[in-house]
Amino acid sequence: MSTKRVLLSDVAKLAGLSKATVSRYLNHSIVLPQETIDRIEAAIHQLDYRGNSLARRLSKGGSETLGLVLPDITNSFFAELADAAEEAASARGYSLVLCITRNNPDKEAQFIRWLDTRQVDGLLFTTNRPDNGLLRKEMQRHQHIVLLDEDIPGSSVPKVFADNVQGGRIATEQLIAAGHRHIAFIGGPEQLMSVRERYLGFCTAMKQAGLSVPDEWVMYGNYEREFGQQALQQLFSQSQRPSAVFAASDYLVLGLLDGLRASGLQAPAALSLVGFDDANYTDLTQPRISTIRQPARELGYTAVDIMLRLLNNEANIPLETRLPVEWVGRDSIQLCCP
Repeated sequence: MSTKRVLLSDVAKLAGLSKATVSRYLNHSIVLPQETIDRIEAAIHQLDYRGNSLARRLSKGGSETLGLVLPDITNSFFAELADAAEEAASARGYSLVLCITRNNPDKEAQFIRWLDTRQVDGLLFTTNRPDNGLLRKEMQRHQHIVLLDEDIPGSSVPKVFADNVQGGRIATEQLIAAGHRHIAFIGGPEQLMSVRERYLGFCTAMKQAGLSVPDEWVMYGNYEREFGQQALQQLFSQSQRPSAVFAASDYLVLGLLDGLRASGLQAPAALSLVGFDDANYTDLTQPRISTIRQPARELGYTAVDIMLRLLNNEANIPLETRLPVEWVGRDSIQLCCP
């Protein structure tokens, strides 16, 4: 047995009023006598009218909804960022919609176009693939976008990033302090801002310590576990092996650990390792991973705050905000003699 959906016109008919009057009442855009209000509320209760909250909000000029575009919700860093963004948006009276792209360019463009249809008032946007210029072109048409975590070169929207250079420098300094002089760098795609900046921090620390790095010890690939395993095989196939690796992602460290196990070896005895992100699994691996903690929750909170300032047309919104990172020392580093 089907149940007919209750419409606004049904409420208006039962209350003995026009549909426009009831609509304006629900949108808080009309002042009515208490007797009229009681009739409307009684009709709503009797019919169990739910209404279309999105339609009501759109009629007021906005959806009161933000979109959070993420490449991968299974990544614990993005999950923590999403949780914080939802909490911040909800506290300010906004809903948050998750938009998962899996780094599909068509999906990324599709979610940006949601701004044209007012399905969302603004987008908090994250990608971890190099842009070929199409994303920048799409973003040029919109003001209510805040970039998170990774840059899209040439875009002029507000941006919120972690201090990647600081993180790369600290990670490398920790390895050097443990006595390591032969340190490799494993990164994601070379075109990404995060990879370049973390490598810059690595190079800064190595140079300050008077250390050099063979070209074959610097490798770029995808931010994926499989690439970490491939990098380990390549490093250990060389005549000279590093004693330590700074990897630009904890996922890459998981791959390096896979590669060591496949070779019958263990970290940190065979290789000291440092990652980047402080994903929730880094305290559960064997060994537990020493890493740089990205401020995932602060990224989410800050991005929502900047977006609401944009929506309120506030002045002096920073074009770029950098948040500090933190060293988390665990078990994946072993002292090494020079």
